[in-house]
Amino acid sequence: GKSSVINCLTQQKKLARTSKTPGRTQLLNYFAIDTGKYIVDLPGYGFARVNAKQQQKWHKVLSDYFYQKESLKSVVLIMDIRHPLKASDIEMLNLAIDADKKILILLNKADKLSKNQQQKQLQQVKKQVHEAEDEQLFVEIFSASKGINKQKVYAILADFFAV
Repeated sequence: GKSSVINCLTQQKKLARTSKTPGRTQLLNYFAIDTGKYIVDLPGYGFARVNAKQQQKWHKVLSDYFYQKESLKSVVLIMDIRHPLKASDIEMLNLAIDADKKILILLNKADKLSKNQQQKQLQQVKKQVHEAEDEQLFVEIFSASKGINKQKVYAILADFFAV
């Protein structure tokens, strides 16, 4: 899901390599979008099948990155709309909130649900993150494969990059 979203948002089919096995991203991968503007693909954490020691190592790297990388202005947290806000998602969300970053939660794979189910999931996620919900946090339904809400997400990202 994550690599497909990167490819969709950058309008490049093979920029980020996709895999059927979750958790293939092991390093910080930088994709230049414009001069001085990057999308950084972080190591997978949610569905990645790695041992606890590796997960702790990733958490340390991500924590350091969120707090120490001054050029990091915003975070896009990609979740499967069918399984949103798992413990690892909440951990990443809290990390981004604590680091005072703008946040876009993308509920990807929306094409797998009916419009009614999509709206239910959207409302459920918004309800769960309501305390953090302000001008810093956005939640959007999305589908990398069908382009659902692609223009809306482009507008949010343009605002993120404008900072």
